[in-house]
Amino acid sequence: MGSRPQFIDDLTRGAQDAAPSAPLDDTALLDAYSRTVIGALERVQQAVVFISVERSLVDPRGARRNVGGTGSGFIFTPDGYLLTNSHVVHGATHIVVALADGTRFDADLVGDDPASDLAVLRIGSPEPLPHVELGNSGNLRVGQIAIAVGNPLGLAQTVTTGVVSALGRTLRSTSGRMIYDVIQTDAALNPGNSGGPLIDSAGHVIGVNTAIISGAQAISFATAIDTAKWVIMQIFAHGRVRRAYIGVAGTTTPISRRVQRFFALASASGVHVMEIVKGSPAALDGLRTGDRIVAVDGIAVDSVDSLQRTLDASRIDKPVEIAVLRGAQKLDIEVTPVEQTG
Repeated sequence: MGSRPQFIDDLTRGAQDAAPSAPLDDTALLDAYSRTVIGALERVQQAVVFISVERSLVDPRGARRNVGGTGSGFIFTPDGYLLTNSHVVHGATHIVVALADGTRFDADLVGDDPASDLAVLRIGSPEPLPHVELGNSGNLRVGQIAIAVGNPLGLAQTVTTGVVSALGRTLRSTSGRMIYDVIQTDAALNPGNSGGPLIDSAGHVIGVNTAIISGAQAISFATAIDTAKWVIMQIFAHGRVRRAYIGVAGTTTPISRRVQRFFALASASGVHVMEIVKGSPAALDGLRTGDRIVAVDGIAVDSVDSLQRTLDASRIDKPVEIAVLRGAQKLDIEVTPVEQTG
């Protein structure tokens, strides 16, 4: 047979010369974005859980049957407290939590707040459990990285990434009440993601994944973690969330620097009153649509979320002084909140 063509020898020799002397470390090829996502995920993924529930329902013919459901959640204390969505566990007769390593626990419902679509569960473990670090949603900026972790369609430990698309959205909860200061993200969510964490690039939880708009693409929502922290404290204190109610619907609005300086306001934003419920304390005591709420009992109100936090259980049935901007005036209006029901 004839000798092998020269170009084959040249190619073989070139490949041998180019071959690395040691296996290539793939981590060196990761770009900065990938390293950020991987690092953030490693901080939380062991604390993200799969939740399965059973509910006892009565069908139209009067027959009772058990119906199952699933969702996500995350452990936020080493002794087994975890956060999820209210709609994942509301009305459940049996709740089971599965950890990332497959360990399963029966869970107890500590408290449920359909108005914010949040619930706190507790599982018992003889050993400290992996847990997340809660972040601060008040420092978020549109465009920053947002990472969702959960169990969509039963696919455990699924990760999707995107950015914070918008802040301060309003979303109607399953109870019919409005959830304010909701985070919008384009990180993909699907059924089963509900209750899982939305985290930032440092692995801190910034929101609780809550909802999608059916038929839309890349529009997902998460309850801000600052709201969730307030709800957690209320549930720990009372077993439920007690809220003072004045009967206004509003949106966070900026206040010009000139107006802020003229009235010596502590913040550059307030709450623009969009609607007042007929017969509510706000209506009876003289608040008007178009007012901008800037303080309650001298405490600055710079967002709808801060107004909700200020109107806590301690103010139920007690007169409070609400400072508003109305036209070119700053007025102090006394309103007596009642306890929110339903």
